[in-house]
Amino acid sequence: MPYLVADDLPAENAGLRFRRLLDQPGIARLPGAHNGQAALQAKAAGFEGLYLSGAAMTASMGLPDLGIITVDEVAFFIRQIVRASGLPLLVDGDTGYGEVLNVMHMVRTFEEAGAAAVHLEDQILPKKCGHLNDKKLADAHDMVAKVAAAARARRHLYVIARTDAAASEGLDGAVARAKLYVEAGADAIFPEALNTPEMFKAFAQAMPGVPLLANMTEFGCTPFFTASEFESFGYKMIIWPVSSLRVANKAQAELYAALARDDGAHGMVDRMQTRADLYASIGLHAYEALDSSIVQTIVPEGMPQ
Repeated sequence: MPYLVADDLPAENAGLRFRRLLDQPGIARLPGAHNGQAALQAKAAGFEGLYLSGAAMTASMGLPDLGIITVDEVAFFIRQIVRASGLPLLVDGDTGYGEVLNVMHMVRTFEEAGAAAVHLEDQILPKKCGHLNDKKLADAHDMVAKVAAAARARRHLYVIARTDAAASEGLDGAVARAKLYVEAGADAIFPEALNTPEMFKAFAQAMPGVPLLANMTEFGCTPFFTASEFESFGYKMIIWPVSSLRVANKAQAELYAALARDDGAHGMVDRMQTRADLYASIGLHAYEALDSSIVQTIVPEGMPQ
């Protein structure tokens, strides 16, 4: 049954539920969900928390990940994912959409939309994907001010500070920044674009007692590691930020190519989610049951479902 009409709406706020997820043994697995349908499918697979990637959001809008969307546009994605799944959601807050006051506005907006956690990064605009070259870093003390502002503005949001410093300032520089961010009020640290097991382990050893987030994105600087491997390195959270979008986009490209080639989608039916499966995933009958004026839908039998 979809979250919107469920009888077991969570009584606790999203930030507290995210903290409870982290209190569980093992590493918290947070797959990327770029829209409400992806969130429902991740929940059906058994995941207990989700991640909303700025790169996935912008790509789904046909835009590059350069920090050019707005707080309200992100809030639209937050609302649909939280409403659909009811799961605690970690949101990519990019650089905070401006300076200190903008960060505080972002925190309140994200909380009101239903976010459980946010991460801020120490780049300057126009920011870049953390696995690309020539990232420009903010002054560490400017980032400290943003982290402190986020911690001050939140009611319950879990605040993660991301540092992109390893690429230009080395591991020691990234650790030094991370310690400043924790002192400023960050609940956890996200060291971006580390590229060897030794780097991940060394960072964790330098930050004892601080929850750490690992990014397992494809086609980036980080080799493939499993969630269990990251846990053994000393990490408490893992995200797969754009994986769902990459798979969906490739499937869509193949569909459009087939439409152009075959003059129809008949050759792709076995690759499609059936009407019955779609209705089950979005809880159509549960919604219909709320309004006695709606007759329950019967799936057509003309094509195999």
